[in-house]
Amino acid sequence: MANTKHHTLRRDLRREIAGTIGLLTDEQDFTAMRRYRTFGFDDHKTYLRHVEAVLRTRANEGGHTTVALFDPEDYAEFCAETGLDPDAPASRTRFTAELATTGPSLPYEGQPLTVLVPDLIDEGVRRATWEYASTVLSLLGPCATCGEDIGRAAFARASELLIRVLDTAPRGDHNLVCSATATPDTLVAALTADDNAHGEPQLDETEALEFTTVLAFGIANSSAGGLVMRTSAPGTTDRVYGWRLRGEGLQPLTAAEVFDAYCTDIESGDIVSPEPGVDYTEPPDLGDAGEPSGHTH
Repeated sequence: MANTKHHTLRRDLRREIAGTIGLLTDEQDFTAMRRYRTFGFDDHKTYLRHVEAVLRTRANEGGHTTVALFDPEDYAEFCAETGLDPDAPASRTRFTAELATTGPSLPYEGQPLTVLVPDLIDEGVRRATWEYASTVLSLLGPCATCGEDIGRAAFARASELLIRVLDTAPRGDHNLVCSATATPDTLVAALTADDNAHGEPQLDETEALEFTTVLAFGIANSSAGGLVMRTSAPGTTDRVYGWRLRGEGLQPLTAAEVFDAYCTDIESGDIVSPEPGVDYTEPPDLGDAGEPSGHTH
C-alpha cells in the first residue's frame, strides 16, 4: 500500500518537472555531433522520430517540454569555456539547460516536428537578427556633432515612428514588416498588432522590441529599407501600404511601389501574383513625426 502511494507521489512530481530538449534541426548540425562517441545516433531522420516519440510521451504523461535550438559550434565553445568534456551526455545536458534561458526555444504543444522545426528555426533567426542589430547600435557611440548616443537616439526615433504608424492606421488587425540592409544579409522583423475592443493595438513586447531595434538599425546606419503594413478588418478588403526609410524619417511609397514591394519574391526577385481582395494604396499622413529631423548623426 505504501509503495503504491510512493509511486503515485513520484509520478505526480515527474509531471511537475519542466524539461528541455536540445534539437538538431538539420543534417549539417546532426553530422557535426556524430564526432562524439557518446552521441548514439547515426541517421538524422531516425533521430527526429525518436525525439518526437519522447516529446509525445512526456506530453501524454502531463509533462511540459521546451524544445531549444541546439548549435554544435555554440556547444563546443560552451564546453571549452566551462572545462566540460564535450563527449559526455552530462555536458550536453548542462548546455541544454542553459539554452532554456538564453537560446531560441519553443514550448512543445503536441505539434508535429514538421511544424515545430521551421518555427524553431524562425525563432533562431529572429533572435540572431535582434542580437546583431542591438550589438551594432550599442557600438555606434556618440555623435561627433551633438554628442548624443547614436544608437539610443535611433531607438527612441524608431519607437516614435512606430507609435505614429499605429496611431494613424485604420481599425483592424495589423501585420507590419520592417527591413534594413546590412552586410551580408538584409535584416527583417515582423510585428502583429491586433486592435482590442477599444480600437487600441495590442503588441507582443518581444516582437515590438525586435521590430523597433531593426528600424533603429536602419535609421542609425542610413540603410536602405522600409516598412510595409497590412491591415485586415471584417467586411472590408485588406489594405497594404508602406514607407521607405529616408534619414530619420519615413517617406510614403506610392501604390505602385507598394504593389512591387509586396508582390516580389524576396529570394528570386520574381513577380508574385497579387492576392484577390487586397488594396495596394498610399499610406496615411504621419505629419511632422514622419519627417526627418534635419540633423543626421
